[in-house]
Amino acid sequence: MGSTLKERRALVLYGSETGNAQDVAEELGRLAERLRFDTEVAELNAISLKQLLQHSVVLISISTTGQGDLPANSQTFWKALRSTRLQPGCLQQVQFASFGLGDTSYPKFNWAHRKLYNRLVQLGARPVCDRGESDEQHPEGVDGAFLPWSATLRQHLLEEYPFPDGIEPISDDVLLDPKWLLDVADSSTNTTNSTPLAEDLPPLDLLHVPKGLTATVASNERLTPPSHWQDVRHFVLDIPEHHPYIPGDVLTIYPKNFPSDVNLVLQTLHWESIADSPLKFVSSSPDTPQSSRLPVPNVPSDSTITLRTLLTNHLDIMSIPRRSFFAQLAHFTNDEFHRERLLEFTNPEYIDELYDYTTRPRRSIVEVLQEFDSISIPWQRVCSIIPSIRGRQFSIASAQPPASAADSRTRIELLIAIVKYRTVIKRIRQGVCTRYIASLTAGNDITVTLQRGGLGVKKSETGTPVVMVGPGTGVAPMRALIYQRKYWREELGDGSAKAPKDILFFGCRNAEADFHFKDEWEALKKDGVPLDVFVAFSRDQRQKVYVQDLIRQQSARVYDALATHGGLIYICGSSGKMPQAIREALIEAFEKHGALDREGAEAYLVGMEKSGRYKQETW
Repeated sequence: MGSTLKERRALVLYGSETGNAQDVAEELGRLAERLRFDTEVAELNAISLKQLLQHSVVLISISTTGQGDLPANSQTFWKALRSTRLQPGCLQQVQFASFGLGDTSYPKFNWAHRKLYNRLVQLGARPVCDRGESDEQHPEGVDGAFLPWSATLRQHLLEEYPFPDGIEPISDDVLLDPKWLLDVADSSTNTTNSTPLAEDLPPLDLLHVPKGLTATVASNERLTPPSHWQDVRHFVLDIPEHHPYIPGDVLTIYPKNFPSDVNLVLQTLHWESIADSPLKFVSSSPDTPQSSRLPVPNVPSDSTITLRTLLTNHLDIMSIPRRSFFAQLAHFTNDEFHRERLLEFTNPEYIDELYDYTTRPRRSIVEVLQEFDSISIPWQRVCSIIPSIRGRQFSIASAQPPASAADSRTRIELLIAIVKYRTVIKRIRQGVCTRYIASLTAGNDITVTLQRGGLGVKKSETGTPVVMVGPGTGVAPMRALIYQRKYWREELGDGSAKAPKDILFFGCRNAEADFHFKDEWEALKKDGVPLDVFVAFSRDQRQKVYVQDLIRQQSARVYDALATHGGLIYICGSSGKMPQAIREALIEAFEKHGALDREGAEAYLVGMEKSGRYKQETW
């Protein structure tokens, strides 16, 4: 018997660290809306277990962070779900589907998703289709797995929740109404406005971020010589109050767009006349619950704002557009050729073409709007079409000395590679956040947030040797760890005299160009810190040398620290091939010096992972 539409309620939840799982959730929300479900999209922490029971179906997208952990915005929900007071079968009324975002360069691939899925099933929840999983290393990114899985999910939902006679899904040709629209506010209201500087620089107004801290730039120095291809910054911030942090923790910086790019969008979309008028958010229908979140985070629901401020501080006009962006644009052009081209980019059969047009040349939303100049987006809908700017996370490169009553401030140092390069279409590309950071000078105030990282460094392990692998800017958390262990040793009266020295493997291109913190390593050793530093300069000789080659050269030392003395290993840097190459070098070291066969060496490494002695943080 067909269900009535009144029974169709979908709850779409996400656990997201950098925003990719949220993008997937938004797409799942649109899928559910087209199947005529009354749909709500929220982060996992915003929902109680009781609310799961009030919906026909629950759809979840979740990424894995650190050592197989759930993202910060899922931890409260996960704690409630793991409660021992929950009765078996308490979620048997819940039907759900889940999709995980992972990265096979991590040992615990998609663990957060698998843990969440298994616990829901354990409590009686019933999956409406097989779980889906994507791999960051896939050539087509998340879409490579998400597109086929979402097509399967749609089919299962149609079977599980059939329509009454005479009712069909909402066609892809029909534009879905966003829950919130912009409208002109009373002109007497105070407006949150950005005042651009005379130069083409982002405004200096502070953002209203939940748990946000105001940090003052103490210094922003380039470490690499001007002739070097990469600009790497030593970025130092001061926060007036004391905020404890440990190695592995991350600082999130919230970037802004540059006035010239904002003006380009306003001109391209013919919005100049309304650019500085006070606007407010209004619900598009009386059914929109007031608790429903605004499409833009960090904007108070009762405040007024201008289009210029939204485009400067809140909307990611410089990002690479997703498939869903083209699907929306197709509704706003009368040019048949443009419309067909936009719809081609949304077709799963042309996923390669979408990649070649967007990701490969790193083409931005601004450039797409310029190219498809027939598009006329109503400004009222801009926040449901252009994605929000998200904060970017950076591993902290400093440690906190013992607290002093005289100085209660928090100093945080970062090591940041400024992203700037020429693409396949010969255009200069710059990272949204690092371009913003490069523009900041001493004395500027910015809004930041501080988060726990996944390295789980403990004071009680100060006497245990550590092996650190941190090529490039991956050395940032290693520097934090080296200093923190120094401070802890001083505090504990150094219990580590009998343990072997800590080992840092660092990799860069040239000894003279990007050997970060070279002088500091020497000074620390002179100061009695038990540390050996081995550096791979990949371009200073004919044959390239990488950190994994140094691990093989020093395999006896590595084995002694890890196997003989029960040491820990920390690996930080870019994801991709590097973590797997390190893993391979370690397995060879265990084989060679532990008299183990391949299987035994792999088992030893897996044992280190399970006991928390093998930690990886890559990006």
